[in-house]
Amino acid sequence: MQLSLKRTTFTAESTIGKLSIDGRYECLVLEDVVRKAGAAKVYGKTAIPAGTYPVTITYSNRFRRLMPLLGNVPGFAGIRIHSGNTAADTEGCLLVGITESKDFVGNSRAAYALLYARIKEALDAGEPVTITVS
Repeated sequence: MQLSLKRTTFTAESTIGKLSIDGRYECLVLEDVVRKAGAAKVYGKTAIPAGTYPVTITYSNRFRRLMPLLGNVPGFAGIRIHSGNTAADTEGCLLVGITESKDFVGNSRAAYALLYARIKEALDAGEPVTITVS
């Protein structure tokens, strides 16, 4: 399964993009601010670098449940896909939603439940899952 995140909206507070699965639109994603190349990372306020990353499902001590985890993200650890609405709800993680307004994604829990089920199904079938962020 290939997830593809195309970043489309950039503000001083957040970044919003569109997530597709195998070329079909799935949901919106809100992240922290994308910093310019060479700019210093600001802890808890910087989006992950563009690239392709493996996705697994592991237990999150913070959230106390199984959740998708992005692997091998340069300069970051513990990057998850989860529910949330604004940049205050993420520390580099990808927040999914169905609706959007400025610096906000809504219906996040519903979007997360659907996406989690699809990722889990693919992994349970032995299919590798990756995400490409651009």
